[in-house]
Amino acid sequence: MLRLRAGSVHPVTAPPISDGAVLIAGDGRIAAVGPHARVPTPPGVEIREFPDGVLVPGLVNCHTHLELTHLAGRVPTPEFAAWIRRIRELKDGTRLPEFRHAAEQGMRDCWAAGVTCVADTGSTGAVMEVLQALGGRGIVYQEVFGPDPARCEASLAELEAAVERLHPFASDRLRLGVSPHAPYTVSAPLYRAVAAFARRRGLPLAVHVAESREESALVRDGAGPFADALRARGIAVQPLGLSPVQYLVQLGVVQHGTPALCIHCVQVSQQDVALLKAAGAAIAHCPRSNRAHGHGAAPFAAFRAGGIPVGLGTDSVVSTGDVNLWGDALAVGLAGEDALRMLTLEGARVLGLESAIGSIEVGKQADLAVFVGLLSDRPTVRPSDALLTVVAGQVVHRYIGSA
Repeated sequence: MLRLRAGSVHPVTAPPISDGAVLIAGDGRIAAVGPHARVPTPPGVEIREFPDGVLVPGLVNCHTHLELTHLAGRVPTPEFAAWIRRIRELKDGTRLPEFRHAAEQGMRDCWAAGVTCVADTGSTGAVMEVLQALGGRGIVYQEVFGPDPARCEASLAELEAAVERLHPFASDRLRLGVSPHAPYTVSAPLYRAVAAFARRRGLPLAVHVAESREESALVRDGAGPFADALRARGIAVQPLGLSPVQYLVQLGVVQHGTPALCIHCVQVSQQDVALLKAAGAAIAHCPRSNRAHGHGAAPFAAFRAGGIPVGLGTDSVVSTGDVNLWGDALAVGLAGEDALRMLTLEGARVLGLESAIGSIEVGKQADLAVFVGLLSDRPTVRPSDALLTVVAGQVVHRYIGSA
């Protein structure tokens, strides 16, 4: 058992508690929360106290690429299609052990930033293996690529084989999903096949969609750098007269009854927002990444006003340089308790995990983080520096010099 005491405890679903405490049971769940004087101290319990600390639910990062951690600082951000090609080249030159090392470093960086749950997309399987070994929490979406319709069956077979290989790593804490990457890397037949496979297997699905102007030009007009690159490979491209969101809805990839995590959604119209709402989609918004690539700003306020579940993600460190979610909250104009709710309970809701994590309540999983000066007007440390991070009652990160 573990008992944490802090100068303030912020449950999210209840008012902040001055000089509060949380008792964590041996099964990793929250047994009690309240003022310090009212929370029991059972015999033999481990006690950690942070008199100047702010104890909050663990943060939820709704979009990461942890297997790319080793590429941070190595790829400039020129024209987007060229950037994508360079990432692919560097991935092709990386061996699996290096991906595993990158994934572990990425997860530990997340823990150091107070992040206790990630929604990660990747193609190597390294993140799934590493999270299982470390005891991390999250959803790992296995990516599939295949822009050539003639290779649909082969691409689907590769995905099915990867899912079979990674399925044994799944647990109550770690889910496996699938991700047909994006309209410029996935053919229409492959989109349909992957969506059908996900429904048959009951797997969560994530898609990059409406991220860039180049993607919109490809889908709507059959033009632009992505279209040129596909034609250079002998792949036919036709103008569809649709937005990327309309395209995925038409294909049945984003549809009511099989919720999808839609990543980015920058180049969207009010009609697209309505379609996403009707389809029961959730959105992973990555404002700092979008800004770094010059994609523009997603209509964050319209998503929220429309009742679409939306959470924040840092995307890969290749784009943003770090996994500091507070920077993304600031980028959309959120601070204090509003930012905290977005990065915890709302992020959990996007992933369908709000009954287990996202707030400090008795019976929920003890995913917690302690910061100093976090919600004050003048933070005394960077918000990315968590003093302590706990996943399911287990301490996974301790800041050097903290209690």
